[in-house]
Amino acid sequence: MRRKLLAICLFVTVLSGSFFFLRADADVPPVYDAEQIYERSESAVFYIRVLYVDDKVQSTGTGVLLSPEGIAVTAFHVLKEEGRIMATLYDGRVVGPLEVVATDEEQDLAVLKLPDPAPEESPYPMLEIRRNPVKHGEKTFAIGFPFKNTSIITEGIVSTPKVDINGRDRILTTAQIASGMSGGPLIDKQGQLIGVISGSLRTMNNIHLIVSTEALLRLWTPEPK
Repeated sequence: MRRKLLAICLFVTVLSGSFFFLRADADVPPVYDAEQIYERSESAVFYIRVLYVDDKVQSTGTGVLLSPEGIAVTAFHVLKEEGRIMATLYDGRVVGPLEVVATDEEQDLAVLKLPDPAPEESPYPMLEIRRNPVKHGEKTFAIGFPFKNTSIITEGIVSTPKVDINGRDRILTTAQIASGMSGGPLIDKQGQLIGVISGSLRTMNNIHLIVSTEALLRLWTPEPK
């Protein structure tokens, strides 16, 4: 009888331990590689053209969607002077003009609103905003449009999570940035938005400037679900 009780107790202990480890594993966020990050994120990233009155292109850049209703962010310097802002989505659709909701020239941020989706269309895809700070050495992925209607992805690390550049806090990353990628997303290995591409550090090769989501959330905060 005692042996049976011991066996039952041992079985329950092992089973409970297995359940605990299953629960613990379930709480660990998934980690993605570059291929998976691109597949999960490309639909939320779009090509921006700012047009003169005569439809000539004034400037180009990248934007990233933050809500199903069409709220998005880009770098302020992409917009430059006033012009008609058009977006080319991942599936080739051209939508616009986009409304400027809020700007912060000092931080190099502009929040935009895409036209409401048509009744027969799905809500806009979006990237989730990461709220906790990044750390030295974290893997990063940048997506943007250095070519017309053609996005690329690059991979790097967080060189530093915070540095003062001309009076503005910036994240530095080694993920390669090219002209046209300004306003695009810097993404962590869990697929969350950790910053907005702003530019490059001229005094150091292959070090690039990212506006943190902390600055973005001061400018625009998602409505509670």
